[in-house]
Amino acid sequence: MELPVVDLSRYLECSGEQLGTDLLDACREVSRILRETGALLIKDPRCSAQDNDRFIDMMETFFQMPDDFKRLQERPNLHYQVGVTPEGVEVPRSLVDEEMQKTFKTMPKEYKPHIPKGPDHKWRYMWRVGPRPSNTRFKELNSEPVIPEGFPEWQEEMDSWGYKMISAVEAVAEMAAIGFGLPKDAFTSLMKQGPHLLAPTGSDLSCYNKEGTIFAGYHYDLNFLTIHGRSRFPGLYIWLKNGEKVAVKVPVGCLFIQTGKQIEWLTGGECIAGMHEVVVTSKTKDAIKLAKEQNRSLWRVSSTLFAHIASDAELKPLGHFAESSLASNYPAISAGEYVEQELSVINLKGKTGFS
Repeated sequence: MELPVVDLSRYLECSGEQLGTDLLDACREVSRILRETGALLIKDPRCSAQDNDRFIDMMETFFQMPDDFKRLQERPNLHYQVGVTPEGVEVPRSLVDEEMQKTFKTMPKEYKPHIPKGPDHKWRYMWRVGPRPSNTRFKELNSEPVIPEGFPEWQEEMDSWGYKMISAVEAVAEMAAIGFGLPKDAFTSLMKQGPHLLAPTGSDLSCYNKEGTIFAGYHYDLNFLTIHGRSRFPGLYIWLKNGEKVAVKVPVGCLFIQTGKQIEWLTGGECIAGMHEVVVTSKTKDAIKLAKEQNRSLWRVSSTLFAHIASDAELKPLGHFAESSLASNYPAISAGEYVEQELSVINLKGKTGFS
């Protein structure tokens, strides 16, 4: 299945105006896609292929640095919520979640994920995007950023790409809200001063290049919506709501968005947090061969951004979703408390990460 591409240009041009029938239909299409598949591709004129390339170039340079240098940016005392998370720290939820492991056994062979046997083979860099609340109960989720020495462009590049991707998420969130029959700002008002994380990953394909190697084990994301730019090496698989496994192909100049657990909460289970994994495939190996021939970096960088609901905001089914038959599965809870509960399951409170 090819994921549909939604061009945000016309919606952005009409922002603040009353939407015509065609744009209302586009909003309904966005909500339908998120409901039925949990994933979509978007084209945002504010996020160019050149922006994505410049960001990935910088992250390749950073991840290629010696491990000792990278570890200077590590902040385990803040549960790796800012700075670098070393390889072998993040543990995929499917490694510790017995319910997920039971689900594996019932899945058709062609849709089964790769079964993790240990932590992920990837580094990650956590960078907060956007303003933080001056008064919050969740200070560890809203910590100050870490800037590595020798990268004078770091803050500008991280903030620029992060803000652009957050803006794209906000546009999709508005369109989805309208399509779901909610107020336009139903989601975005809850995102204000959220602990949004630009969290690019780096995996060393010069070391880990055997087909089937897992860079990110089967898991869902605990945030609202996750957005990625185009990676230079394939390997991302997602699972649609119907259980079908799909290899993600992001066209040049496009961004990929997937639903997280917080939108599942806010829609009372109408949208389901999308499962995904990143593994070495035959196409990854083809891309490695080409990169070697062109003398390019063999670090697989993913320009992941986690868009969050504000830590002190309340997660609960919104509007008519509160009347759904599944609403009772999503009791009211602050977003920060929910995040801490999720992280404690995969032992991030002191040790591991966002997988």
